[in-house]
Amino acid sequence: MLRRTGSAVLHPTCSMEHLNDVDQLRAVAEACAQEVVVPDDAACCGFAGDRGMLHEELTASATAKEAAEVNTREYDTYLSANRMCEIGMDRATGRSYYSVLMELERATRPDPGQA
Repeated sequence: MLRRTGSAVLHPTCSMEHLNDVDQLRAVAEACAQEVVVPDDAACCGFAGDRGMLHEELTASATAKEAAEVNTREYDTYLSANRMCEIGMDRATGRSYYSVLMELERATRPDPGQA
C-alpha cells in the first residue's frame, strides 16, 4: 500500500526536458502524491552543475518566475530529480527540494504501524 502525500510541486530538470522524460518523472511523482503540480513557469534553474555555487545571480535570475509561482501556496513536498537543481530551487524558493526517488522510497516503505 502506498503512503502518498497530499500535494507535491515538481521541478523537471533540463536533461529530462531534452530527453522528453518529464511525463515519466511526473508519473513517478503521481505515485507519491495525490496532487502533482509542474509550475507553468518551470524552466532551467540555471545552476549548471557548480556554476550556481559560484554565481548565485544566474540561478536567481533563471528561477525568478518559477519561484514566484511555487511560493503562491504551500505544498506537502517539493521534488526534482537532480541534486544541483534541488539546491538551486531550495535557494530560489526557500523550500527544501529533494529527489522524487527518495519520495517514492518513502511512499512505498512499509508503514511500521501496519505490521
